[in-house]
Amino acid sequence: MNYSSPTPHHEVIIIGGGQAGLSAAWHCREAGLDHLVLERHERFHAWKHQRWDSFCLVTPNWQCQLPGYNYNGPEPHGFMVKSDIIDFVEAYAESFAPPILEHVEVTSLSPEGEKFQLTTSAGPFTANQVVIATGGYHIPITPRMAERLPPSLLQLHANEYRNPEQLPPGRTLIIGTGQSGCQIAEDLHLAGRQVHLAVGSAPRVARFYRGRDIVDWLQDMGHYDIPVTAHPMQEGVRGKANHYVTGRDGGRDIDLRRFAAQGMALHGHLTEVDGPILKFAPDLAENLDRADAVSERIKDSIDAYIEAERLTAPTEPRYVPVWQPPDQNPPLDLAAAGITSLIWCVGYRPDYAWVHAPAFTGAGQPVHLRGVTPVPGLYFLGLPWLHTWGSGRFAAIARDAEHLATHMITYAMAEKV
Repeated sequence: MNYSSPTPHHEVIIIGGGQAGLSAAWHCREAGLDHLVLERHERFHAWKHQRWDSFCLVTPNWQCQLPGYNYNGPEPHGFMVKSDIIDFVEAYAESFAPPILEHVEVTSLSPEGEKFQLTTSAGPFTANQVVIATGGYHIPITPRMAERLPPSLLQLHANEYRNPEQLPPGRTLIIGTGQSGCQIAEDLHLAGRQVHLAVGSAPRVARFYRGRDIVDWLQDMGHYDIPVTAHPMQEGVRGKANHYVTGRDGGRDIDLRRFAAQGMALHGHLTEVDGPILKFAPDLAENLDRADAVSERIKDSIDAYIEAERLTAPTEPRYVPVWQPPDQNPPLDLAAAGITSLIWCVGYRPDYAWVHAPAFTGAGQPVHLRGVTPVPGLYFLGLPWLHTWGSGRFAAIARDAEHLATHMITYAMAEKV
């Protein structure tokens, strides 16, 4: 697209064409704000190209609530698989046809005077207000110790994994037990592949308890409405790992102990790499116990809620560990163990180097209150714990986008005075 002078200008430019960016666009349309969405790839790129084939939601479909568009399919308590998720978000986009330029990368954003200047792969733009809706997972983390692994070992990051057939014959070592690590380990395990899993400190949660999905209980108990400012951990909750669980095959627990009893090899967290020899911390038992304890505490809170509200709900026995790790913690010889591939599932780091505005902490994290930054007219949307637990997911993006819309409308009105 060839842009000629003068520089194209909009009241609001939204950077990012995922569900967060389009939620902001929906509210701009409703408010009559001139707006444009810029997307580096194609809309919903992450859903289409950065998820494995068997990926599914870990929250029930009824939580899929976008501005003006909610899930209305036949399985509100089911879990959409990857193709269904793509169909859902594409149908959302088609429902109101937001103005979006795809394959346009923003390489620089800076406030200059009363406008924001944007340098992009399609030329310059200016805007009175800017919403950064690029999410918080930009650069896959691969520890430097990866450089010391044998060149013959296939190394992937979680966003590159697609299916078991992608990997060479042999066993696979997965590093990390957040949601991605545990679900990829399950995917390989169910396919009959031999898996080694380095277990970190992420918590887990039961899928169902006392006749309902855990998410249903937590919703009724108000957990998804607790803002960061009222959370016991305050800002620290934004760096907390999510509980591992799965929506696969209708939803179930991810019990690493059960996987181990079925042949999966579990280790503590990875501490040292010396060529083909890997060493792990002696913290496997501690990490498993801690994850189980979190799950049981959540059940305790549900029990207390049921009693306080005098609800009728079936009872069920509590979890009993089906496997205990051995006392030994020997090094792992990749070649002797037949490990031919490794998948890093240790997270992502943000990259806002292209944003030249005083809106970040010393660690490079955005400074904001519910998405509103100290820089007038600059906002963030779609970040984990932007405001509540659901902010980075379908559950609360609509609510967060509506909040930002009130600020954008006020800002636009003030400019006209």
